[in-house]
Order: sequence, then C-alpha cells, then structure tokens
Amino acid sequence: MALTRDRKSDLSDPRVRRTQAALQRTLIDLVQDGDLSRISVADVAERAGVSRSTFYDHYRDVHELAEAACTTMIDDLIEAIPDPGVRDVPDTAPDTLLTFFTHLDEHAGLYRSVLGPQGSARVINHVRRHATVAAYVGARRAATGDDTPTDYTAQTPHDVPAAFTAGALIGVATDWLQHGCPRSPAEMAALTRPLLMAVYRGDDHAEA
Repeated sequence: MALTRDRKSDLSDPRVRRTQAALQRTLIDLVQDGDLSRISVADVAERAGVSRSTFYDHYRDVHELAEAACTTMIDDLIEAIPDPGVRDVPDTAPDTLLTFFTHLDEHAGLYRSVLGPQGSARVINHVRRHATVAAYVGARRAATGDDTPTDYTAQTPHDVPAAFTAGALIGVATDWLQHGCPRSPAEMAALTRPLLMAVYRGDDHAEA
C-alpha cells in the first residue's frame, strides 16, 4: 500500500480538494446501495474514475474515507442543531431539528456504520464536541445577544446542559438509525425538541 501523503500540506491545492470531494461523494453514493463493510477501495476508485494509488494518496482505507465524508457533512450540518436557549420561537425552531434528522435519514447507511457499535470513535467524538459547542454558544446567544460566529476549535467551559444536549441528541439519533429509522424525520424532530428544551428549563429552575 502506498503511504498516505501529508494531506494538511495539500489542502490549499484545489486538485487535492476536488479529488477528496469526489471520493467522498462516491462513497456516499455507494453506501446507499450496500453496507460500508462490504465496500472496497477498488469499488470506490472504479466508481470515482481514479486509480487505487490515487485513492491511497489521500486515504489509508475506506474507513478513513468514511470518517472524512461524515465529518465534512457534519461540519456543514451542525448549525442545524437548535439553540437550546431560545424558547420563544417554537414555530421555527423545529425546522432545524427536521433538517438534522432529514440529513441523517438521507445518508442513514453511512451514519449507521460510523455511529453504531462498530463505528468510528473519531466521528462520534467529532459530532459530540461540535454539538456541545453549538449548544453552549446557542444558549449564550439567547442570554446575551452575542452573535459572534461559532468557533468550533475553541475550548468551551464545562457546561452540563450543553454537554447533556449534545449527548442526548447523538444518543437519540444513533438509536433511531440502528432501529432502521422507524419514525419519520418530522416525527423525530417533534419528539426530540421538547426533551432538549426541558434541559434548559430545568437549568433555569436550578439557578433560581
């Protein structure tokens, strides 16, 4: 197997970004038709129209490609997680959760593989950290009106409601995926929203 190149040094090269994006899209398409564990490097390379050596220039194996595909989509999606501190917009807030669950449903095979029992700790930790930061920043925005852009690389203080919200959302989503998405994304959004909001109502009562 060829050695994986230092991808961080290549990220400024648009050809590298295009190739990685093409490989990620290809894997996402393949997962819709079959289990991730049965997809080989050869399958991805052939469908993407690149050589195996080109694949290995960017990723060590299909599992690393799956992690990259998931974290890329999660980075784009994470703003859909609702601001838990916002209580006065019930008509609009569920739409963000609906977007979240709809996205998971559309790519259920991929997320089921990486978030399940045999999944990727890297992806799970990535989702948990970003969701915690989003919940923390959202609550602060609701309380202070501060609209500073969210920095997901920043170290946030230990915040129990934010961490609980992130963990609960991941737990609910993972359970739903593992059971084959028996409820619609709309039902999941409607059921999850009041549970997340209760965390912050309880936190207010504790501080009173």
